[in-house]
Amino acid sequence: MQKTTHIDRRVVKTKRAIKEAFAKLLAQKDINDITISDIAAEANINRKTFYNYYGGIYEVVGEIEDDIVRLIDKEVTGIGFQNSLQSPYLIFEKLTKVINTDTDFFGYLLGMNANVSLESKIADLLKSKFKMFVLQDVEISELRLNLMTEFIISGMVAVYRRWFNSDRSEPIETISEEMKLLAFEGINGFMDVAL
Repeated sequence: MQKTTHIDRRVVKTKRAIKEAFAKLLAQKDINDITISDIAAEANINRKTFYNYYGGIYEVVGEIEDDIVRLIDKEVTGIGFQNSLQSPYLIFEKLTKVINTDTDFFGYLLGMNANVSLESKIADLLKSKFKMFVLQDVEISELRLNLMTEFIISGMVAVYRRWFNSDRSEPIETISEEMKLLAFEGINGFMDVAL
Protein backbone atom coordinates (compact mmCIF):
# COMPACT_ATOMS: atom_id res chain seq x y z
CA MET A 1 0.00 0.00 0.00
CA GLN A 2 2.85 2.40 0.78
CA LYS A 3 4.48 1.74 -2.57
CA THR A 4 1.25 2.54 -4.46
CA THR A 5 0.85 5.85 -2.61
CA HIS A 6 4.47 6.74 -3.37
CA ILE A 7 4.02 5.92 -7.07
CA ASP A 8 0.74 7.83 -7.23
CA ARG A 9 2.37 10.91 -5.75
CA ARG A 10 5.20 10.65 -8.26
CA VAL A 11 2.69 10.33 -11.11
CA VAL A 12 0.74 13.36 -9.86
CA LYS A 13 3.94 15.37 -9.46
CA THR A 14 5.21 14.47 -12.95
CA LYS A 15 1.88 15.19 -14.61
CA ARG A 16 1.65 18.52 -12.79
CA ALA A 17 5.16 19.41 -14.02
CA ILE A 18 4.16 18.55 -17.59
CA LYS A 19 0.97 20.64 -17.40
CA GLU A 20 2.80 23.59 -15.84
CA ALA A 21 5.52 23.37 -18.50
CA PHE A 22 2.87 23.35 -21.22
CA ALA A 23 1.11 26.35 -19.65
CA LYS A 24 4.37 28.30 -19.49
CA LEU A 25 5.20 27.46 -23.10
CA LEU A 26 1.70 28.34 -24.28
CA ALA A 27 2.25 31.83 -22.86
CA GLN A 28 5.35 32.13 -25.05
CA LYS A 29 4.31 30.53 -28.35
CA ASP A 30 1.47 29.12 -30.41
CA ILE A 31 0.44 25.57 -29.58
CA ASN A 32 1.48 24.41 -33.07
CA ASP A 33 5.03 25.54 -32.32
CA ILE A 34 5.29 23.65 -29.01
CA THR A 35 7.06 20.32 -29.23
CA ILE A 36 7.24 17.36 -26.87
CA SER A 37 10.95 18.15 -26.49
CA ASP A 38 10.07 21.71 -25.42
CA ILE A 39 7.66 20.43 -22.78
CA ALA A 40 10.11 17.76 -21.56
CA ALA A 41 12.93 20.28 -21.24
CA GLU A 42 10.70 22.79 -19.42
CA ALA A 43 9.36 20.07 -17.07
CA ASN A 44 12.88 18.74 -16.49
CA ILE A 45 11.97 15.24 -17.70
CA ASN A 46 12.90 13.22 -20.77
CA ARG A 47 10.66 12.55 -23.76
CA LYS A 48 10.17 8.92 -22.73
CA THR A 49 8.73 10.06 -19.40
CA PHE A 50 6.34 12.39 -21.25
CA TYR A 51 5.13 9.47 -23.40
CA ASN A 52 4.63 7.34 -20.29
CA TYR A 53 1.75 9.67 -19.43
CA TYR A 54 0.56 11.26 -22.67
CA GLY A 55 0.36 10.30 -26.33
CA GLY A 56 0.82 13.89 -27.47
CA ILE A 57 0.28 17.55 -26.72
CA TYR A 58 -3.48 17.46 -27.27
CA GLU A 59 -3.83 14.79 -24.59
CA VAL A 60 -2.20 17.24 -22.18
CA VAL A 61 -4.63 19.94 -23.36
CA GLY A 62 -7.57 17.54 -22.91
CA GLU A 63 -6.55 16.66 -19.37
CA ILE A 64 -6.04 20.33 -18.48
CA GLU A 65 -9.51 21.08 -19.86
CA ASP A 66 -11.01 18.23 -17.82
CA ASP A 67 -9.28 19.58 -14.70
CA ILE A 68 -10.74 23.03 -15.39
CA VAL A 69 -14.25 21.63 -15.93
CA ARG A 70 -14.03 19.71 -12.64
CA LEU A 71 -12.98 22.92 -10.90
CA ILE A 72 -15.86 24.86 -12.46
CA ASP A 73 -18.26 22.04 -11.57
CA LYS A 74 -17.14 22.30 -7.96
CA GLU A 75 -17.60 26.08 -8.02
CA VAL A 76 -21.08 26.12 -9.60
CA THR A 77 -22.47 23.24 -7.57
CA GLY A 78 -24.92 24.69 -5.13
CA ILE A 79 -26.04 27.59 -7.30
CA GLY A 80 -29.78 27.07 -7.58
CA PHE A 81 -31.63 27.24 -10.90
CA GLN A 82 -33.78 30.09 -9.70
CA ASN A 83 -30.74 32.05 -8.49
CA SER A 84 -28.77 31.51 -11.69
CA LEU A 85 -31.64 32.72 -13.87
CA GLN A 86 -32.35 35.69 -11.63
CA SER A 87 -28.69 36.62 -11.79
CA PRO A 88 -26.39 35.01 -14.36
CA TYR A 89 -23.72 36.97 -12.51
CA LEU A 90 -23.50 34.09 -10.03
CA ILE A 91 -22.35 31.76 -12.83
CA PHE A 92 -20.14 34.43 -14.42
CA GLU A 93 -18.62 35.16 -11.01
CA LYS A 94 -17.72 31.48 -10.54
CA LEU A 95 -16.23 31.23 -14.05
CA THR A 96 -14.27 34.43 -13.47
CA LYS A 97 -13.00 33.13 -10.12
CA VAL A 98 -11.62 30.00 -11.79
CA ILE A 99 -10.13 31.94 -14.72
CA ASN A 100 -8.57 34.54 -12.42
CA THR A 101 -6.40 31.82 -10.88
CA ASP A 102 -4.26 32.14 -14.03
CA THR A 103 -5.71 34.73 -16.39
CA ASP A 104 -2.89 34.62 -18.94
CA PHE A 105 -2.98 30.84 -19.27
CA PHE A 106 -6.77 30.74 -19.62
CA GLY A 107 -6.58 33.55 -22.14
CA TYR A 108 -4.16 31.54 -24.27
CA LEU A 109 -6.11 28.31 -23.79
CA LEU A 110 -9.47 29.87 -24.65
CA GLY A 111 -7.91 31.84 -27.49
CA MET A 112 -6.36 28.87 -29.25
CA ASN A 113 -7.81 28.96 -32.77
CA ALA A 114 -8.40 25.23 -33.02
CA ASN A 115 -9.59 24.84 -29.45
CA VAL A 116 -13.33 24.98 -29.05
CA SER A 117 -13.09 21.93 -26.84
CA LEU A 118 -12.78 23.74 -23.50
CA GLU A 119 -15.68 26.04 -24.28
CA SER A 120 -17.79 23.03 -25.34
CA LYS A 121 -16.92 21.14 -22.15
CA ILE A 122 -17.86 24.14 -19.99
CA ALA A 123 -21.11 24.62 -21.94
CA ASP A 124 -21.96 20.91 -21.63
CA LEU A 125 -21.40 21.04 -17.87
CA LEU A 126 -23.61 24.12 -17.49
CA LYS A 127 -26.30 22.63 -19.77
CA SER A 128 -26.50 19.44 -17.72
CA LYS A 129 -26.75 21.42 -14.47
CA PHE A 130 -29.33 23.77 -15.99
CA LYS A 131 -31.50 20.87 -17.16
CA MET A 132 -31.25 19.22 -13.76
CA PHE A 133 -32.36 22.43 -12.03
CA VAL A 134 -35.24 23.02 -14.47
CA LEU A 135 -36.56 19.48 -14.07
CA GLN A 136 -36.60 19.89 -10.29
CA ASP A 137 -39.01 22.83 -10.54
CA VAL A 138 -40.98 22.48 -13.78
CA GLU A 139 -42.64 19.88 -15.97
CA ILE A 140 -41.55 20.60 -19.52
CA SER A 141 -41.32 18.68 -22.77
CA GLU A 142 -37.91 17.37 -23.77
CA LEU A 143 -37.99 19.46 -26.96
CA ARG A 144 -38.65 22.69 -25.04
CA LEU A 145 -36.11 21.82 -22.37
CA ASN A 146 -33.42 21.18 -24.99
CA LEU A 147 -34.23 24.33 -26.97
CA MET A 148 -34.32 26.53 -23.88
CA THR A 149 -31.10 25.05 -22.51
CA GLU A 150 -29.21 25.39 -25.78
CA PHE A 151 -30.42 28.95 -26.33
CA ILE A 152 -29.72 30.24 -22.84
CA ILE A 153 -26.47 28.44 -21.99
CA SER A 154 -24.86 28.73 -25.44
CA GLY A 155 -25.72 32.41 -25.47
CA MET A 156 -24.34 32.96 -21.97
CA VAL A 157 -21.09 31.14 -22.77
CA ALA A 158 -20.66 33.08 -26.04
CA VAL A 159 -21.28 36.41 -24.30
CA TYR A 160 -18.90 35.50 -21.50
CA ARG A 161 -16.18 34.44 -23.99
CA ARG A 162 -16.58 37.71 -25.84
CA TRP A 163 -16.34 39.69 -22.60
CA PHE A 164 -13.32 37.69 -21.43
CA ASN A 165 -11.48 38.25 -24.73
CA SER A 166 -12.34 41.98 -24.78
CA ASP A 167 -10.71 44.83 -22.88
CA ARG A 168 -13.33 44.16 -20.16
CA SER A 169 -14.25 47.84 -19.95
CA GLU A 170 -17.82 46.84 -19.09
CA PRO A 171 -18.10 45.29 -15.62
CA ILE A 172 -19.23 41.67 -15.62
CA GLU A 173 -22.14 42.72 -13.40
CA THR A 174 -23.46 44.97 -16.21
CA ILE A 175 -23.12 42.17 -18.76
CA SER A 176 -24.92 39.86 -16.34
CA GLU A 177 -27.83 42.29 -15.90
CA GLU A 178 -28.22 42.58 -19.67
CA MET A 179 -28.16 38.78 -20.02
CA LYS A 180 -30.82 38.46 -17.31
CA LEU A 181 -33.05 40.96 -19.12
CA LEU A 182 -32.61 39.13 -22.41
CA ALA A 183 -33.29 35.72 -20.82
CA PHE A 184 -36.46 36.89 -19.01
CA GLU A 185 -37.88 39.45 -21.42
CA GLY A 186 -36.74 38.04 -24.75
CA ILE A 187 -35.62 40.12 -27.70
CA ASN A 188 -38.78 42.31 -27.77
CA GLY A 189 -38.56 43.11 -24.07
CA PHE A 190 -34.84 43.70 -24.40
CA MET A 191 -35.37 46.15 -27.29
CA ASP A 192 -38.21 47.94 -25.46
CA VAL A 193 -35.97 48.64 -22.49
CA ALA A 194 -33.11 49.70 -24.81
CA LEU A 195 -35.32 52.27 -26.57
